[in-house]
Amino acid sequence: MRLMGLEAIYPKPNLSKAAKEHKIYPYLLRGVSIDRVDQVWSTDITYIRLKQGFIYLVAVIDWFSRYVLSYEFSTTLDKEFCIKALQDALKVAKPEIFNTDQGSQFTSDAFTGTLKEAGVTISMDGRGRALDNIFVERLWRTVKYERVYLHNYETVREAIQDIGEYFDFYNNTRPHMSLDYQTPAEIYFDGFFQRKDFIVNQFPPCGNLICLLLFF
Repeated sequence: MRLMGLEAIYPKPNLSKAAKEHKIYPYLLRGVSIDRVDQVWSTDITYIRLKQGFIYLVAVIDWFSRYVLSYEFSTTLDKEFCIKALQDALKVAKPEIFNTDQGSQFTSDAFTGTLKEAGVTISMDGRGRALDNIFVERLWRTVKYERVYLHNYETVREAIQDIGEYFDFYNNTRPHMSLDYQTPAEIYFDGFFQRKDFIVNQFPPCGNLICLLLFF
């Protein structure tokens, strides 16, 4: 945990281990102006420290609105929970570009194949370039400082429930200074409705009344 520039030292899991046999795609977003929803999505994995051990959290975020489209938890670093988060996000809409790091979960044929099947262009961070995926890095910082570091989770269930409640707050209630004090949901769905390919029968997986009311 960081505090005034200091960081506690303890073993951290390797979240982005590359697989040499997987194809690496070029980074496509350097110098690109982000000016609309569903232009760029990205994802990343972070770890949530429990009283004993870790669990892992993956999220998919829209760069323009900062809206978290989906998230999943896992007790292992397999690729399946990342693919599940991607599939859930694609039930909401489809981005033009999807950016990831070079971790084996995201370079796997199953993950990239899901993107190709959906007709999404793939972009990947350069090695060691965390700032290439800066919006997810900022999301993790926000989640951890505003929620995770304030709790000492005893169990996996406790962590999942509490962080899930925070994502609902983050998307639908918490105003963002960078969004002129609007919420990510307000920005995302305002742009979503303006898209020419908007599909009426698709609903966001947010599971709350505020989000559903945006559709009526």
